[in-house]
Amino acid sequence: MPTPSENMLFGMGNPLLDISAVVDKDFLDKFGLKPNDQILAEDKHKALFEELVKRNKVEYHAGGSTQNSVKIAQWMIQKPHKVATFFGCIGTDHFGEILKKKAEEAHVDAHYYEQNEEPTGTCAACITGDNRSLVANLAAANCYKKEKHLDLDGNWELVEKAKVYYIAGFFLTVSPESILKVAKHASDKNKIFCMNLSAPFISQFFKEPLMKVMPYVDILFGNETEAATFAKELGFETDDIAEIAKKTQNLPKENTKRQRVVVFTQGKDDAVATVGEKVTMFPVVDIDQNDIVDTNGAGDSFVGGFLSALVQERPLEECIRAGHYAANIIIKRVGCTFPEKPDFH
Repeated sequence: MPTPSENMLFGMGNPLLDISAVVDKDFLDKFGLKPNDQILAEDKHKALFEELVKRNKVEYHAGGSTQNSVKIAQWMIQKPHKVATFFGCIGTDHFGEILKKKAEEAHVDAHYYEQNEEPTGTCAACITGDNRSLVANLAAANCYKKEKHLDLDGNWELVEKAKVYYIAGFFLTVSPESILKVAKHASDKNKIFCMNLSAPFISQFFKEPLMKVMPYVDILFGNETEAATFAKELGFETDDIAEIAKKTQNLPKENTKRQRVVVFTQGKDDAVATVGEKVTMFPVVDIDQNDIVDTNGAGDSFVGGFLSALVQERPLEECIRAGHYAANIIIKRVGCTFPEKPDFH
């Protein structure tokens, strides 16, 4: 097994400062939120962020889907530091400084594109019981520019150093051209490019850029809701999750040296993954429902655990086991946080 080295894992996405708080149903109703959902902030949500901070005890964490995943991968690996590189756009402001500090504390090699037109992005996690409603205000995260950051020699060298790439589908709303550049590089060099369906709205409203990247995707992640929406958008005419995984695996692929792997998680139910020509079920780690504190970040953590094993060229079963372990730890805590060291064997 190769030992992890610096900048071996590359992630690019929307860096957000997570602001999480426990709220009541009235708060959700006031802003028209569903208890378990993820949406982009609209004008009617402008006051939400201020009110959340004013009315509740809040916690701040470095977040954004991709950044969460590479952060967890780094935590699972522990040493060396900076196995994970992360690119994304932030503002030159107080929240941006907090984000930089948090990324450094997580030993992630974050290279942010900093601009002063938009403030650093934030994500409100409104927690009610086991549910969480996420409202993301992308702000600066929306301002990532390929030619001003990814294309610069020093930054592109970091892309070339990596062996495994992971980008959440959310970034399709920001810079599909950046994703394509990285995906094509991975495909040309026979490296592993991973992507996530991320949220139902991605398949619905960003289907065109998603399908442009799909031929380069070696490993695709998603949960059962995202899988169902994806299947509907592509006219698969089935709601059987194993069948959807199979059909997704068989979509056109550029690099034929690697068969596409599709991994769909289903909350507390078995994860479903394509293994060669078969579709296999992988049971999750048993957990007492009373131990669940916050499912926010469970999906990102699963991917992070998976990636930590993937960069060490572990078999798929091991990668999924590492993913389940990471998710199991994270849902017992508030936000996407973790203890000092993993206890994964």
